[in-house]
Amino acid sequence: MANASSSPDAKAGPAGRPSVTIKKYANRRLYNTETSSYITLEHLAAMTREGRDFQVFDARTGDDITRSVLTQIVMEGEAGGQTMLPTSFLRQIIALYGDSMQSMVPHYLEASMAAFAENQASFRDAALKPFEQLARQNLAMFQAATEMMKGGMLRETAARSTDKPGKRPAPSTDEVAQLKEQLAAIQARIDGLKG
Repeated sequence: MANASSSPDAKAGPAGRPSVTIKKYANRRLYNTETSSYITLEHLAAMTREGRDFQVFDARTGDDITRSVLTQIVMEGEAGGQTMLPTSFLRQIIALYGDSMQSMVPHYLEASMAAFAENQASFRDAALKPFEQLARQNLAMFQAATEMMKGGMLRETAARSTDKPGKRPAPSTDEVAQLKEQLAAIQARIDGLKG
């Protein structure tokens, strides 16, 4: 039986910060000893995504219940529509309980997830490449359209300056303001695509 008082508060987690001790009370409330505040499972999920290491202890018995709390977070995510675990995978996991291979499964899953985490950047790059290419094409089209508009306005301005006075009226302040707004909107779109 683990004791909460002997919990490794000072133990460094994966992100190099000390592991946080969480106490779970009989009323199902979770207490973060680092911030001296009550938290929710959503807080623990956020801490996990940030790479914060934590251990959850039953406040009454001192038992380490981290695994069951993490499982609860996964199940709430699955029930909340954020399904990640295919039904066939869940069936295979259940079938392995009590099987002679059961002791191998945790090591296999840990190694698989570690490999996935290492390759995550490559997966993201591969998934985003088509979108980046599309964004570059759209950006080029917007820039060409902007240049055409600027060139057209310059030609029109040049034509006005060579016209005889009185033939064509100068653009009104409203027309100039409207053109500036249109150019600003196009530029904002281009800047948005660059980001």
